[in-house]
Amino acid sequence: MALIRCVTEMGMDVDVRGLDYTSAAKRAVFDAIHHSSLGFQRLIGKTADDMQAKITIGVRRPEAVDIEEVLTVLPHEGGSCKAVLGGLEVPNDEGTDAIVIANAIIIVRYDEGK
Repeated sequence: MALIRCVTEMGMDVDVRGLDYTSAAKRAVFDAIHHSSLGFQRLIGKTADDMQAKITIGVRRPEAVDIEEVLTVLPHEGGSCKAVLGGLEVPNDEGTDAIVIANAIIIVRYDEGK
C-alpha cells in the first residue's frame, strides 16, 4: 500500500483560560479542516471515507493533549494524531492561568491502489 499525499492544511486556535490543551488542539484541527472542501476524490476513484488523515499538534505541553479526543473532530475515520512541542503559552499577570495557543497541520493521504 503506497499512500500519496493529496492535501496539507494548517490551523491555529486558542484556549483563553483554564490551560485546556486539548480544547485548543481540537479548535486548531477544526480550523484546519474548515479551510478546505475536498471534492477531488471521485477523480481518483475514491471517497472521503478512504482518506487517511495524519494530524500533528504543536503546543507547549504535548503530554497534556488527549489525542483520542482530538481525533473526534475529524469528519471521517482513518486518522492518527500526535502532539509535539510547539505553540505558545502566555501566562496571565498573576501567573495563575495562561492563554494556550495550538497549531495543527493535517496531511491527507490516499492509497494509490491499482
